[in-house]
Amino acid sequence: MRKSLLGAALLCLMSWSAIAAEGPIKNGHPDTYTVVKGDTLWDISNTFLNTPWLWPEIWHANPQIDNPHLIYPGDVISLVYIDGRPRLTLSSRGEASRTIKLSPKVRSTPIDSVIPAIPLDKINSLLKRSRVVSSLEELERAPYIVAAAQDKVISGVDDQIYARGSFEANAPAYGVYRQGDVIVDPSTREVLGVMAVDLGAVDVKQIEGDIATLRVTRSDREIRSGDRLLESEERRIDSTFFPSAPGQRVEGEILAVSGGISQIGLYDNVLVNLGERDGIQPGNVLAINRNLTVVDEKRKQQLTLPEHRVGLLMVYRSFEKVSFGIILETNEPLMVGDRLENP
Repeated sequence: MRKSLLGAALLCLMSWSAIAAEGPIKNGHPDTYTVVKGDTLWDISNTFLNTPWLWPEIWHANPQIDNPHLIYPGDVISLVYIDGRPRLTLSSRGEASRTIKLSPKVRSTPIDSVIPAIPLDKINSLLKRSRVVSSLEELERAPYIVAAAQDKVISGVDDQIYARGSFEANAPAYGVYRQGDVIVDPSTREVLGVMAVDLGAVDVKQIEGDIATLRVTRSDREIRSGDRLLESEERRIDSTFFPSAPGQRVEGEILAVSGGISQIGLYDNVLVNLGERDGIQPGNVLAINRNLTVVDEKRKQQLTLPEHRVGLLMVYRSFEKVSFGIILETNEPLMVGDRLENP
C-alpha cells in the first residue's frame, strides 16, 4: 500500500514537473474558447495545452455551474490563474446544455450533446460491442444456440431461437457472440484473452431446465447454431471521460489494428497489451515509441537506433489484460509492435 501511494505521489510530482519544464500553456493560446459541435475534449485540450493528457491537472470545476465537468457546444472555456497556477474553467454555458422540463418535478439534461473525449464516429463499430473474455474456458462455459424456429440456419431480428446452458434467473437479455482470435502476448506468450465478436442481442421468453426460448432483438451479423450467449452489459462508449496520463508506470505494445492492415494511421483502432490490471482506464493517453534496427554496412552489424516518439493513442475501453485505443496523433505510419509507455 505504501509503495503504491508513493508511486502515485511520484507520478503526480512528475506530471507537475513536466508542466513546469515545458510550460503548460501553448504559445499563442486563446484566453477563451467557445465550444462548437464536432469538438472533442482532446481538440479543446490541444488548443490550450502543450500536454493535452494533463487536462485533469489543469481543469478547474467552476462551483457556480451545474455539472461543470460536462461540456456542451456553445459553452465558453476560459484560461484563468488560481494561486498562481494556470487553470482552464467553464465560464459560461451555451444553449445546448439547457435542461429540458419534462414535468413539474423532473428535469432532463441533454447528455447526448455532451462533447466527447474522442471522435466517437471514428470508433470501429465492431469494437463498440465486442468483448474480451479472460479465457477460452469462460466462453465455452457460456450458453450456446442449439436451433432456430422453422429450422432456419441463419436467424435475424424477431426470430425465435433456442439455447442450452446455465441461465441466470434474473437476466432478461443476453448478447450473442462468436469466438474470435485468442490474444497472446508476443513477448511472454501469456494468453491475454479471447475476442468475443458481437453478433446481436436476444430477450429471454422462457426457461425450462437448461433450455431457453429467446427472441432476437438485434442482429448486426448472421446468428447461427453454436454462437454463445453472454449476459448483456452496457456497451455504449463513455463519452464523458477526460484525457489523462496513466496513474502508474506502464510499458506495453500495439498488438493488432482493426481491419488487419499493415500500417496504422490517424484514428485507426488498435488493441494493446495493457489493461485494468496495469491500472489502465478509459481516457488514458499512451505514447507510441519506436527504436529501429538497421544494418551498419561498414561493420556488417545490426544496430538499434535510439528510441523516438511516433504518436499518441487514447484508451477508450479497457479489459483485465488488454484495451482498445484510438490513434490521436502520428508523425509517421505506425506498426504492430510499436512500444507504448507513459506520455
